[in-house]
Amino acid sequence: MKQNSFVYGVAVAGYNFTGREEETNRLKRNFEGGINSILISPRRWGKTSLVKHVCSQVDRDKVIPVFFDMFTCRNEYEFYNALAVAVIKQTATSAERWMDNARDFLMRLTPKISISPDPTSDFSLSLGITPKTHSAEEVLGLVESIAIKKQKRIVVCIDEFQQIGEFEDSLNVQKRLRSVWQHQQYTSYCLFGSKKHLMSNLFQKRNMPFYQFGDMLFLKKMPVTKWTEYIVSHFEAEGCYISERLAEEICRMVDNHSAYVQQLAWLLITRMKKGETATQQLLEKAMEDLLDANDLLFIQQTESLTAYQLNFLRAIIDGVDKDFGEQHIREEYQLGSSSNIARLKSAMIVRDLIDTDGKKYFMTDPVFSLWFKRRS
Repeated sequence: MKQNSFVYGVAVAGYNFTGREEETNRLKRNFEGGINSILISPRRWGKTSLVKHVCSQVDRDKVIPVFFDMFTCRNEYEFYNALAVAVIKQTATSAERWMDNARDFLMRLTPKISISPDPTSDFSLSLGITPKTHSAEEVLGLVESIAIKKQKRIVVCIDEFQQIGEFEDSLNVQKRLRSVWQHQQYTSYCLFGSKKHLMSNLFQKRNMPFYQFGDMLFLKKMPVTKWTEYIVSHFEAEGCYISERLAEEICRMVDNHSAYVQQLAWLLITRMKKGETATQQLLEKAMEDLLDANDLLFIQQTESLTAYQLNFLRAIIDGVDKDFGEQHIREEYQLGSSSNIARLKSAMIVRDLIDTDGKKYFMTDPVFSLWFKRRS
């Protein structure tokens, strides 16, 4: 089946994965060496794609990667159920052999299994783990037991890990996880998520259980040169052509944002016929398509904002990145009192609309910035 030249909105792999050689090598060494990894970056910069790519690169004779997304987990035991199911299924080679991985663990359960008649399809498993059937320590120890039995390292990769901060009694849940995980010899963890400020709170504050839990990687934007090579070659694969200059312009227009580079390139190529060469005019039309495609999303993100919050975003988009408390800035952008500034910063960071490097503040979404500026 022919692969799309550009993919966005989902994790990419193989033909659609590019760059990240340094990050791939570092994570691969961590996975094979039993080092815990924490991956932090803004949304849609390719964290999930990178982790899945590394999982595909490790030596399976030595390491078994387990991957699951905890976004839908709303409490501690939903997390334990999801963890146990992922570990049991992904460390087994077939639906028949998963019982070998966890026979003792499952003796007190009545697991529900749904197996498709298609031998290539996955099977569905639910366990019904509750505080009455198993302690947290039993569930958390399952993966180490399987790793010891198989005499292989297991790397558990957990997406949207910041969700743990929303659990009831979250701090004690984190303490329980850390107290078990830090003593495991055959199991390591790769923890990452889409909300940078929440992930930073979990792993960078000295008073939090997961402080210094592992190797911290801050994912950076892909360099323009990598994107340019990727864009030009993928246009050629479609029988179309684009200059390096215009490929660089795609990157510039969306500030090297991984998902938007893919999306804008795709919208451009859909406007072209085979044998055609991309032009600035076509790219500008594709950019309009990109803004239109995100219009409803951006409206939803702004419709509940206060006048002060909208004014604060306008200031940042206009290039103000610090000293918001200065009287002339407060008056020009109608930001209210000096004491209101801290509340504005906090509210916009929580909504993931802005971020900070500790000195300056900036918008997290370059396309949102363009959209907002045009509508203001």
